[in-house]
Amino acid sequence: MSLKERIDGLLNAAVERGDVPGVVAVVVNREGVLYEGAFGKRNLTTGELMTVDTVCWIASMTKAITGACTMQMVEQGKLDLDTPADRWVPMLKEAQVLEGWNADGQPQLRPPMRPITLRQLLTHTSGFSYEFWSADILRYQQVMGVPGVASGKIASLSTPLLFDPGERWEYGIGIDFAGLAVEAVSGMRLSQYMQEHLLGPLGMNDTAFRIRPDMRARLATVHARDEHGALTPMNFELPQDAEFDLGGGGLYGTAGDYARFVRMVLNRGELDGVRVLNAETVDLMCQNAIGDLRVTPMKSVMPQFSNDAEFFPGLPKGWGLTWQINLEPAPTGRPAGSLQWAGLANSYFWIDLEHGIGGVYLTQITPFADIKSLPLFEAFEAAVYQSMV
Repeated sequence: MSLKERIDGLLNAAVERGDVPGVVAVVVNREGVLYEGAFGKRNLTTGELMTVDTVCWIASMTKAITGACTMQMVEQGKLDLDTPADRWVPMLKEAQVLEGWNADGQPQLRPPMRPITLRQLLTHTSGFSYEFWSADILRYQQVMGVPGVASGKIASLSTPLLFDPGERWEYGIGIDFAGLAVEAVSGMRLSQYMQEHLLGPLGMNDTAFRIRPDMRARLATVHARDEHGALTPMNFELPQDAEFDLGGGGLYGTAGDYARFVRMVLNRGELDGVRVLNAETVDLMCQNAIGDLRVTPMKSVMPQFSNDAEFFPGLPKGWGLTWQINLEPAPTGRPAGSLQWAGLANSYFWIDLEHGIGGVYLTQITPFADIKSLPLFEAFEAAVYQSMV
């Protein structure tokens, strides 16, 4: 069975069963596109069809793109991975460690034992977290009146650290601060810098923080899955007049665009004759950057936004600059040392440097780690490796 037949059958059957409203998937190697397909609907109510150029909220798949912009600045000597990052983002001087709560229900805070570095921001070892997976951060937001991260308000970044920088891995808002560091040294808003120095050069013309009219015409709706498994379109969109560009999760884009980013990584910083990163920089980004620390399961405290989440439970996982690295072979067929991450609305990618292939998979469903969409992504990936045998 060909790769196309295998994946078409898999994704079409999932849509027919009602597992996902719509899905777009792309497989690439260093030279080009091996597969692309789209199935189902952008919106179950309107019935608009999912197409390969459908625009989706890619959420935390933004992180790797912001990370690449950050590493461009590191290459130029304008940023440094191990210098205290408050040099470029003064707001980080105010970061305090949350020790607990006093009898009046107020947070007990103390200064961190060491300053936060850019490396820690890029690897989720800074101490910052997200409200979706931390009861303490959610409580802090509620008690102190701090807006949620999706508000687009700079005040959303004023949450405390859960531990001293460098002590453990905890998924959080660190890469939003990396985006602010890029702004500080480039003199541009992150969206402008990203467009001029990464998205534009790579031909990622349908990826942006603000949804252009032509992108909106192809925009998929996020669907919520209820406790009975039913999917309903949501009225959800990130603020289009945000106070800052959410480097950790603000981009909208297409699977084809993201596949171009994947190919750039596979080609060690170059695509179609255009170099955006030095090969040595990409090599550094693809190495485990957290030493003996390990990626840990993300336990949901906001079930409407995320289920408990972990890729390949039981397998040891490290973190590079700025993605998860499986340190042992995965059951899908992906070899050790491969890269991956995801977005909150169940978008996923992986990059296999050993075989020179990668995949992008977009659905628009909450909560994250969806009971149907995440297994479908893994089946999609497994189908790619089965076709290689």
